[in-house]
Amino acid sequence: MRRGHIAVVAAAGALTVLGAVPAHAAEYSSALKIKGVQYDAPGRDSNSCATGNTDEEYLTIKNYSRTATVNLKGYVVKDAAGNKFTFTKNHSLQPGDYVKLRGGHGTDSDANNVVYRNNCNFMWNNDKDTIYLYKSSGAHADTHAYTKSANDRDGNGYITYHG
Repeated sequence: MRRGHIAVVAAAGALTVLGAVPAHAAEYSSALKIKGVQYDAPGRDSNSCATGNTDEEYLTIKNYSRTATVNLKGYVVKDAAGNKFTFTKNHSLQPGDYVKLRGGHGTDSDANNVVYRNNCNFMWNNDKDTIYLYKSSGAHADTHAYTKSANDRDGNGYITYHG
C-alpha cells in the first residue's frame, strides 16, 4: 500500500510541475529556435525604403544542434497578425550558427549571417506580438509571445529567448 501511495504522490507532483509551464514556452522538436528579437528598431520608426530603419528590426534564429547542419529553405516566420516570411533560398546553418532575419532591403549573406525580408514594413509590434517559426515540413519549430512591459525589462527593444 505504501509504495502505491508514494507513486500517486510522485505522479501528482509531476503533473503539477508540467501544468505550470506557460503555453508560450512550449518546446518543439527542432534544432532551429528563436534566439531573440529586436522587435523595436532603435530610433523613430520609419518604413521608408530609402531612409527608414526597418533593417534595424530583426529576428535571430540559431541552430542549437551539436551535429546537424540545417538548411533554412522552406522555413516560415509569422507574427500574430499572419504576416509571414518564407526562406526561399538555400541558407545553411552549421551547428551553433545563427542568422539575423532583417527587415528592409539588402544582400543576403551566409558570411555575415543575414537574410533580408525585402519588405520595408515592420513585422513585429512594439507593444506585443507572437513569433512563430515553422519547419519546411509545416511543423512548429518554435513559438514565443512577448509584451514590452513583461519581457523587455531594460527597454532596449530586444528580447532574448534561448541563450
